Amino acid sequence: MRKAQRQQAETLFGQLEEAHIQIKSDVEQHHIEQALDLLKDCQNSAAAIGTFIENIEGEGHPTVCLLEEYCELVYQLYEELFSSDKEHNAKKVHKLLRQQLIKAENSFKWDIPTRIEAVFLPYKASMWDSLESVWRAADEDENCDAYVIPIPYYDKNPDGSFRKMHCEDDQYPAYVPITKYDTFDFEKHRPDMIYIHNPYDGLNLVTSVHPFFYSEHLKKFTDQLIYIPYFVLGEIKPEEEERIKSMQHFCTTPGVYNADKVIVQSEDMRQVYIKVLMKESGDCSAAARKYWENKILGLGSPKYDKVACTIKEEVKIPEPWLELIRRPDMSWKKIILYNTSIAGLLRHNEKMLVKMNYVFDVFRKNQEEAVLLWRPHPLIESTLTSMRPQLWEAYKAMRNQYLAEGWGIYDDTADLDRAIAISDAYYGDGSSVVQLYQQTGKPVMIQNVEITA
Repeated sequence: MRKAQRQQAETLFGQLEEAHIQIKSDVEQHHIEQALDLLKDCQNSAAAIGTFIENIEGEGHPTVCLLEEYCELVYQLYEELFSSDKEHNAKKVHKLLRQQLIKAENSFKWDIPTRIEAVFLPYKASMWDSLESVWRAADEDENCDAYVIPIPYYDKNPDGSFRKMHCEDDQYPAYVPITKYDTFDFEKHRPDMIYIHNPYDGLNLVTSVHPFFYSEHLKKFTDQLIYIPYFVLGEIKPEEEERIKSMQHFCTTPGVYNADKVIVQSEDMRQVYIKVLMKESGDCSAAARKYWENKILGLGSPKYDKVACTIKEEVKIPEPWLELIRRPDMSWKKIILYNTSIAGLLRHNEKMLVKMNYVFDVFRKNQEEAVLLWRPHPLIESTLTSMRPQLWEAYKAMRNQYLAEGWGIYDDTADLDRAIAISDAYYGDGSSVVQLYQQTGKPVMIQNVEITA
C-alpha cells in the first residue's frame, strides 16, 4: 500500500474513532436515533475501508476479515439499540466498538507494509550512471516500486527556441526496465520520490528537457524531489575561495533550489554548496545554515559506484573494436581513452581542431602498438550547431575522416563506464570524466592545446 493510500485509510479509521465517542454520548443522553444513524455510518465506512484494502492487497486479507467482524458487531449493537427500550450501557457499547476497531487498526498497521514509489527521470542515456546505483537499491527493495522514465529533451536554437526533440529510451542497458514518459500519469501516481539529474530547467543554452519535467513543475507531484548531479567535479575544500568561484554556478541552478534533497559527491563538496547557497541567499543565520545542511547531503556520487562495479573482463566489447584491439597473437594493444569536451572546443575553437588532428596523426602512426578510443562529449553536436555553426562543419569533417580511415575506435554510445574499464590510460580534456577515471588508479594525462608538434 502506498503512503498516500495509507494516510487515506488512517483518516477513515480516525473518523470511526470519533464516531464511537459520539455514539457513547448519544446513548448516554438517550439520543438513540442519532446513535443508530451513526452506527449505520460506521458500518458503511468500515465496509469502504475493507473494499479499499481488498482492492490493493487482495481478497482474504486479515485486516479485511477483522473489519468484517467489526461490521457484524455494529449490526448486533444496532439491532440491540433499535429493538430494546431498556437502559443501555453506553460505556459498554463504546468499549465493544473500540476493542474491535483496535484489532483491525493493529492488523492494518502490522500486516500491510507501506510501499514506496520511486521515479527516476534521466534525460540522456550516457548520464544514467549518475542514478543507476540508487535505482538498483530501490529496485531490490521488495517494498519499493521503482520506475525508470527517460524524458524527452530538445536542442535549442541560438534564440533559445526549441529545435529537434530527442528521447533516448532505447539506449539504456537491457537490465533496466523502461517506462515510456507519455504512459505514466504523475498526478495519479504521486510518487513518494522523484530523482532528477538535470538541474537547469529552461536555463541551459544548448538543450532543455521538456518543460513538464522542469524541477519547479515536478515538485507538484511528490513530497521528495531529489537532485543528483549528472557530473562530478574536482574536489574543493570550503576555504578554497578562488576555486569555488569557478564552480559556484553549479550550486545555484533551479534544480538545487527546487529539490527537497540534493546529493553531492563528498562532504567537502557539501560544505562548498552550503557556503555558496548561504552567500547567494544573503542569509547567514543559524536557521539558514540548518536548512541547507538538512537539504544538501554529501553521500557520494552514483557515478563512482558505477565505475567501481564495471569490470573489464565482464563488459561486452563490439567485434569491430576487438579487431582493432587484438594483435595477430590475440594479445591486446594498449588502449588510450581520448576524451574531448565541449568546454575545450568553445574555449579554443579552431585551435582545438588542430590539436585533435595532431593527436589523431600520432596515434595513426603508432596504431600497431596502441589504439585510440575517442569518446567526444555527447552534446558536442547540439552545442556547436547552436553556438558555433562554422566550427561544427569543420569538426564534422574531421570526425567523418576519422571514421572513414577506420584505424581508431569512435565511441558515441551511452556506456562511458565500458570505455573507462577497458582502457589503460586517459588522455584528453579536463572534465568530470577525469574525476571518474582517477578512481581506477590508472594514468591520467590532460592534453595541452598548445602542443601540436
